[in-house]
Amino acid sequence: MTVISDRFQNLAQHQQCAFIPFITAGDPDLHTTAEALRVLDRSGASMIELGVPYSDPLADGPVIQAAATRALQKGTNLDAVLEMLVATTPDLQAPIILFTYYNPILNRGIDNFLSSIKKAGVAGLVVPDLPLEESANLLEPAAAIGIDLILLVAPTSSPERIEAIARASQGFIYLVSVTGVTGIRTKIETRVSSLLEQIRKITDKPIGVGFGISQAEQAKQIKDWGADAVIVGSAIVKRLAEGTPQQGLSSIGEFCQSLNLALS
Repeated sequence: MTVISDRFQNLAQHQQCAFIPFITAGDPDLHTTAEALRVLDRSGASMIELGVPYSDPLADGPVIQAAATRALQKGTNLDAVLEMLVATTPDLQAPIILFTYYNPILNRGIDNFLSSIKKAGVAGLVVPDLPLEESANLLEPAAAIGIDLILLVAPTSSPERIEAIARASQGFIYLVSVTGVTGIRTKIETRVSSLLEQIRKITDKPIGVGFGISQAEQAKQIKDWGADAVIVGSAIVKRLAEGTPQQGLSSIGEFCQSLNLALS
């Protein structure tokens, strides 16, 4: 059993929904990122998704794109992110899920990349531009090294494709709640409820819902529809970037406590 599977099993035994916050590494700097990981861990995060800044982030909305741009301008790169994680993950209870695009993985070499992130304490991996048809190239070596490759289900996916993704995904299934990129939205689409039911009929793997969730009420709605995890990104990234780093850290701590309370 992987670290992520074990965490979901423990949560399910207590009938709890996982809370998975997302932040961008290096925004405003990697020291603040390390502190943010500790704050999120103390504030009730079940797992933490950490985005590696990338120059062409196709799945990211304006808030996360801006954060990635700021991080890249500061010189943030994968090696620096992993160095920070080596020093930080021993302090954390929450498993780290790395969010990165496929090109940097290919450039480094799949085996080398997986070995590097494993040594840094990473437990899971999300690669938003990795198509199902090419996923075996990464799924098999990731499973062999003990890292869960978490695949995304889009709301526009056909029933056949949803079933294939659900079969292949490791750790949990990442259900994208909207058509389009990440971002803060005022309303969660009701079809998420029917998609959750559809996926639940074909797998007993945990299902996490992300993209567009920015309020405690929305998080509770997703939980009530039957999700096993709620993933919140842009709303946290935005708060962390406002004011001084210390003000940002305080803001995300309070916000995440309110989200975690809504899910309890």
